Amino acid sequence: MPWALDEPQTVDEKIELLRRFRGQFDLDQNFVYGVFSLDESEVVGGTGLHPRVGDGGLEIGYWVSAAAVGRGYATELSAALTRVAFALRDVDRVHIHVDPENVASARVPRKLGFVEEATLRRRLPPRRPGEARCDQMTFTMLREELAESPCAEARVRGFDAAGRELSIS
Repeated sequence: MPWALDEPQTVDEKIELLRRFRGQFDLDQNFVYGVFSLDESEVVGGTGLHPRVGDGGLEIGYWVSAAAVGRGYATELSAALTRVAFALRDVDRVHIHVDPENVASARVPRKLGFVEEATLRRRLPPRRPGEARCDQMTFTMLREELAESPCAEARVRGFDAAGRELSIS
């Protein structure tokens, strides 16, 4: 997670980051979401649909707090965002990139029917300063593969900025 190298951030830095996320979201450029416990008392992770894979595609990124690992958050989020990407964005493919050492994270796209396309060498920033860059596993789902994947069954409700429910089919 390249952004983790910037942690911890000051409150002012975090506010600026959230403002940037909100601005990009409002401009349909990048879609970052916080993930909270059911009672909304705790941040359990984050996710997003990111345009960093080029024309025709979006990347799903996710992280889950150590206290919430193993509860299915990343799988549920990724399934829902895969449906949303194909329903609401004009994309042909959705990517998930994973550090090969993160075995739990690599289970998520496999469980959802993504195809493992490659392990690219030294594509991710180092885990810690002074270390070598990390490899990156690339998983992809194409639009025509959605209907046969577990993602097709994900329950999703979305709303626009005016509070109107979006049709996600």
